[in-house]
Amino acid sequence: MHEKERHRIILSAVQERPVITVPELVELTSSSEATIRRDIAALHVQKRLRRVRGGAEAINPPQIVGLAGRPFSVNETMHATQKRAIARAAVDICKDGEPIIINGGTTTFQMVHFLVNRRMPIFTNSFPIAEHLLKHSKNTVMLSGGTIYREQNIILSPFENDVTRNFYARRMFMGAQGLGPLGLMEGDPLLIQAEHKLIDQADELVVLVDSSKFRQRSSLILCGLSRIATVITDEGIEDRDAKMLEAAGVTLVVAHGSQPKAEESSLPA
Repeated sequence: MHEKERHRIILSAVQERPVITVPELVELTSSSEATIRRDIAALHVQKRLRRVRGGAEAINPPQIVGLAGRPFSVNETMHATQKRAIARAAVDICKDGEPIIINGGTTTFQMVHFLVNRRMPIFTNSFPIAEHLLKHSKNTVMLSGGTIYREQNIILSPFENDVTRNFYARRMFMGAQGLGPLGLMEGDPLLIQAEHKLIDQADELVVLVDSSKFRQRSSLILCGLSRIATVITDEGIEDRDAKMLEAAGVTLVVAHGSQPKAEESSLPA
């Protein structure tokens, strides 16, 4: 990742929460600890943030604490080919007229391109998903109410009596920070609270994750494997992960054409 992009992510992160630690920034940028410390030192000298022990803080601390995790704009560029193939496979299992929920995320966002010619009621907490569907499709779109978190491009409400409780879905499509034997993992309590409400409104939960998510872990469990009906992933999934899902009774769908051409050309003949 280029230095300017790392600096943008770091500055955005310190505005999203009171203090950001070096390990958190390492995870956000996929950079080394030494690189992050140099970045913090440089931004401190430029008076764009304040260096503190073990991390950094904003010069003007945020009034509203944001969500943990990478910004939408950064996640959107990662594993793009796989995400598009996964999203195509997700839309393939949808039927016109069936109501669905699409949770905000960069993988689920790719579904909009394949929903253009479909006709179904769609509920989402993602402003970009709703905006794209309104402009480029004739699907019926319902948007949740609450606070817009700009970096993640999602709308979350801490209240129980929001519009979420009035929508029924045949399936809910969502991504996650990680997926392992204990289930789906996320990194922010508010995100988990909001997603629980959405999951409760759907008969089936369909998880869209690229194969790298099977190696990611978080301290917070969103739900167990028993709640997941289907996992759609790319061709990079390892046998052990496929067996884990099979043992839990989860249907596995592998999206074909999900390997980037550069990777394909590097494979042995």
